[in-house]
Amino acid sequence: MAEKITVGHVHMSGCTGCLVSFADNYEGLLTILDKYADLVYCLTLADVRHIPEMDVALVEGSVCINDHLSVEEIIETRKNSKIVVALGGCACYGNITRFCRGGQMNQPQHEGFLPIGDLIDVDVYIPGCAPTPQQIRNVCVMAYLLLKGNDEQKALAGAYLTPFMNLAKAGTEACGCDIMTQVINQGLCMGCGSCAAACPVRAISMEYGKPQIERDLCIKCGACYAQCPRSFFSFDVVNQYEAIMDAIDAAMQP
Repeated sequence: MAEKITVGHVHMSGCTGCLVSFADNYEGLLTILDKYADLVYCLTLADVRHIPEMDVALVEGSVCINDHLSVEEIIETRKNSKIVVALGGCACYGNITRFCRGGQMNQPQHEGFLPIGDLIDVDVYIPGCAPTPQQIRNVCVMAYLLLKGNDEQKALAGAYLTPFMNLAKAGTEACGCDIMTQVINQGLCMGCGSCAAACPVRAISMEYGKPQIERDLCIKCGACYAQCPRSFFSFDVVNQYEAIMDAIDAAMQP
């Protein structure tokens, strides 16, 4: 059996939807845990109190800056992880947690939330609310091949992960305007409607085959931009799509 990598799921402030999406890989998740990764930290699934050293940290949720423990944990996560992945719209862009005004019954003083990229360096973004199970699975497999694969597999993994790494470098702001400026205005929109289907607050409708974006409703989660098949994926990836999918399919064979 190939040497496994160590993976942790770090839960900050969010709805746990990303973890549910991760678990929705069903037998695929079991294959990942059986062949490629040891889950060394997860509040829901692993009985570990402190964040250990690990190869890949999947961080879900934004950081409450009124909670010193949360701030310490995200800093500890960066310190102990080779690769930090922002999992989902809250970790990447703050999502709906940016609109929190405090006053919750159990923690009324918690009113300020930031995406993790505002506090630490992040290596990879997987945006979306929530990201699809397949997208999370693919990034996990490619992270493994990048760390443990042969030269050919490392090259494919690097090509696949580069757009996600570039999203992390682009910062912590994303919204429906990105669809307008980088897809529609560039003549790339093919009217598939995936952006409208992905929007968690129904801020996008399809009018005459094109997205109509209600900017007042947009919560800047980046889900539409992440879901668009013509947004951040580069032509370098498209040209290697079949080889990348073959590598993932081969890795996921039970």
